[in-house]
Amino acid sequence: MKKVLLAFLLMTNILFSQNSDKTCEILIKINTLIQSEHIRPKPVDDSLSVYVFDNLMDELDPSRNIFFKSEYDEMSKNYRLNLDDLILKGDCSFLSDIKTKYINGLLRTKAVLEKIQVGPIHYNTKDTIRFYKKAFTFYLKKEDLEKVWLKKIRYQILDDIAETSNNLDSLKLNFKSIELQSRAIILSNEICRINTLLERKDTQQENLYNFFCTYFDPHTAYFSDDSKSSFVASLSKEHFSLGVSLKLNEKNEIIIEELDPNGPAFQTGQIKKGDQIVSISNQKETLQVSCASLESVSTMILSESNKKITLTLKRNSGKNFEVYIEKQIMKDEDNSVYSFIIGRDIKIGYIKIPSFYADLDEKDRKGCADDVAREVMKLERDNIKGLVIDLINNGGGSMEEAIRLSGMFVDYGPLSIVQDNKQDRSIINDPYRGLIYKGPIVVLINSNTASASEFFASILQDYNRAILLGSSTLGKATMQTIIPLDENTTTDFLKISINKFYRVTGKSHQNIGVKPDVILPEFYENVYQKESNFPTAIQNDSIITLLKYKPYIKRSLIDKIAKNSSVRLADNYYFKQIKEINSKIDEMINVPKAEVPMTLKAIFEQKINRNKLWTEINTFNDQNNPLDVYNSTVNQFLLGVYPAEKTINQYQIDNLKTNPYLNEAVHIINEFNTSK
Repeated sequence: MKKVLLAFLLMTNILFSQNSDKTCEILIKINTLIQSEHIRPKPVDDSLSVYVFDNLMDELDPSRNIFFKSEYDEMSKNYRLNLDDLILKGDCSFLSDIKTKYINGLLRTKAVLEKIQVGPIHYNTKDTIRFYKKAFTFYLKKEDLEKVWLKKIRYQILDDIAETSNNLDSLKLNFKSIELQSRAIILSNEICRINTLLERKDTQQENLYNFFCTYFDPHTAYFSDDSKSSFVASLSKEHFSLGVSLKLNEKNEIIIEELDPNGPAFQTGQIKKGDQIVSISNQKETLQVSCASLESVSTMILSESNKKITLTLKRNSGKNFEVYIEKQIMKDEDNSVYSFIIGRDIKIGYIKIPSFYADLDEKDRKGCADDVAREVMKLERDNIKGLVIDLINNGGGSMEEAIRLSGMFVDYGPLSIVQDNKQDRSIINDPYRGLIYKGPIVVLINSNTASASEFFASILQDYNRAILLGSSTLGKATMQTIIPLDENTTTDFLKISINKFYRVTGKSHQNIGVKPDVILPEFYENVYQKESNFPTAIQNDSIITLLKYKPYIKRSLIDKIAKNSSVRLADNYYFKQIKEINSKIDEMINVPKAEVPMTLKAIFEQKINRNKLWTEINTFNDQNNPLDVYNSTVNQFLLGVYPAEKTINQYQIDNLKTNPYLNEAVHIINEFNTSK
């Protein structure tokens, strides 16, 4: 074992000595671009060094069970305050030292797990376990390694056993047989996970680049050619796809949930709904799904560079079989604008904008703004009396599309002020004269409404063009662009924050979000990560501006309707229950926990409480009368032409019928129409 380890580490050191110069070369190029182009460049100093080192340690050992405390202390002493100096001197050999210690830690962890695999686990020994929300200090000592992993494995087995039944007596009665099976799977998966980490061809260079970038702000990032292609593809509603949707079942297995009949997976004729994915290969490497992270599985499946995929599948616990698939360009239904009509007597239009996707080739006019315009025209043919624009969970996308869409709903005038790192300012004006729609508008927003969608919502709010309903948005008011690290590269890029946006009032929603006119609670609102949660987020500020713009209606009318809505919803059962459930979620996730005894009974009770809350969330329904949701005349005709769209269309309708936010939006529009 020692000879193998020595050979492994010697080989690793040779590879890293070769890569060290290139690593620093890329970091210096990144820094050069950031210092000249970033909206808020900062010096490369001890503060950056601490940030990069701490994040690298958290990435490598998040549970604090790989590095010994002595190893961490040594690395901290050598590098925590010195990475900035080493990088600027062009000496990135520190990454080799860190990686060597990491591999050494993985190998000894694997040896301990293999020992646990053949030895006894005593479940009657008194012990406790505690979970921490935030990262905790490195504490692992050499003599405690086996003890720490025994405790971790023991808890995982007991937790897995607790999930197999809701009857504690039955679990106790069949403990030996269930434990044997659970133990074999959990230890096998842990060893497989360690092997996957050891076999990974990539090193920590890309993590190092990104931690360096995010020191300046959360949205600046290093892109390889592959990650750049995947990011650009995410801004489109069409991309290379297998035509499958996946889910995790109760056993944490990845299962084929749905097959698109127009997709390449369905067309193989070999894959069925319910098949379990065992492994994924891109012809260069193979991921064993049971022990790979969900992130690596998603990357393998979704990456634009992985156009040829081999899936190893299992059906009904039978034999494994392989299916080779070549991805095809497909429409992403989850990333496409769609519309419906609410109500029969007074018709209200509804448009869902899942993201601000762009027409990247600028040929077929498939961008978000044009798609919304088409849906508005369809709805207008049915004589709608108001419009709801749904930006819930819209994470943004193309700023150009957001500017174009804003111009369609604002008559004329300035939309925003842009400032660069030289404090130079320019005004973004409405690119279109006139309005695509003149009736009342309600915009739905939430914590995951971000970037381009916040930009759009804030403009409609400042122009009194719409009433915003929901919860405060993410808080991102910066714009990024992608540029190559130098003019000769086609493999290394930087997504860099180059501009800050200010509202026509001179205020900004950076770091604080866009506040809705009618504030409503949402599930998990204390759990969602906002811009303000990032330690390197750019702070909020405002500027003095003398811009002139003409509000669509008087602010007093919007304030009156918003106040009436808040009064109407004060005793609403649904939203009061959301607040109560959120307090339970907050207590489960954010409140420090007492130690839990390492017994089947205690862990079973923990599972029961966890599942009870999860059931409460998933079975909770709006008590309002179901809304009458249906297709516009044009879309009804199109469904007859494209019947394959009917399944997802019905799913969308069913979800909207009991949507309480949409229900209140309809009330607001009806009140607005009677107040004119």
